[in-house]
Amino acid sequence: AKLPKLERELKRPRRLDIPSVDSLLHEIDGTPNFSSIGGNTAVAISMAVAKALAAASGKPLFAYLNPRAAELPFPLGNVLGGGKHAGKMAPDIQEFLVVPVGAKTVSEAIFTNSAVHKRVRKLIEQTDPTFTGGKGDEGAWAPNLDSRRALEIVVRACEEVSSETGVSVRPGLDVAASSLYDGATGKYIYKREGKERSAGEQIDFIVDLVRTYGLFYVEDPLHEEDFDGFAELTAKVGKSCLICGDDLFVTNPTRIRTGLEKKSANAVLIKPNQIGTLSDTLEAIKLTKAEGAVPVISHRSGETTDETIAHLAVAWGCPMIKTGVVGGERIAKLNELIRIWESLGKRARMASLPVK
Repeated sequence: AKLPKLERELKRPRRLDIPSVDSLLHEIDGTPNFSSIGGNTAVAISMAVAKALAAASGKPLFAYLNPRAAELPFPLGNVLGGGKHAGKMAPDIQEFLVVPVGAKTVSEAIFTNSAVHKRVRKLIEQTDPTFTGGKGDEGAWAPNLDSRRALEIVVRACEEVSSETGVSVRPGLDVAASSLYDGATGKYIYKREGKERSAGEQIDFIVDLVRTYGLFYVEDPLHEEDFDGFAELTAKVGKSCLICGDDLFVTNPTRIRTGLEKKSANAVLIKPNQIGTLSDTLEAIKLTKAEGAVPVISHRSGETTDETIAHLAVAWGCPMIKTGVVGGERIAKLNELIRIWESLGKRARMASLPVK
């Protein structure tokens, strides 16, 4: 019953603007989290209205949303995968990521990530000659390796590509720790590795990985309700590494406020279809920045070729965009970043990253 009503309301003559349409979506849905019409429906309508208004103004979406925008985000790319995104013998950790921190242009950043992705395959094949090139659902290689060996390969690929191109590339992880966590025992279960870790041991494990391998970024290192554990980890390594909450925050302003007040993280993953509208997305980004943390705008594991998040990252000043390396639905966003850079001409520059 809600969708026909929404259709009628949207067809009525009205002066269109993003906040009023987003407000209408909330009003008709009537729930705090779009559980009636669904977050995907809400965000699709919100994005369509924004694109229509931008087209009517003769501007690209990023420029319509923020005429002064000129900074491009660094792409955070998934090059090796495990966990729920890959097969049974893949690493326990869900994503092994790279970010080309030394890139001077967005195209240089994108091509550097692509070079690391290719190099990772070569290094996997040297380690495991039976590797057939299997990939997870975001296009990352899914080898038969444990997490530490997988990370060593990614670190080596970063070092080799950095050496060859002169562009510094740093490794990162999405641990997706909630998928490892057993609430009954309070332990993190690493099935591939054959280990169980308590909360304290999990923190020590992540600290060791950050310091040993020079990690730039770690997402969801602990389960989604452990604000205090996140804070302990951030206090230990947050000066040299971004500790990012995804499942911890779920792009929810209440959870973001709680977590950042506790200093649980210094970065927040922003997923527009998780919160439901562009207005809500902007609120989450503003809140993240106001608390001194880094907003990282993100794709989803299941994706389309829609490129809107590239525009949102530029318009609203997200220094990083998590959108994969290969696959048409990932490359669509990366190609759009190149187009945005070209449209900005001499004004274009890369964003500044808060940790080195």
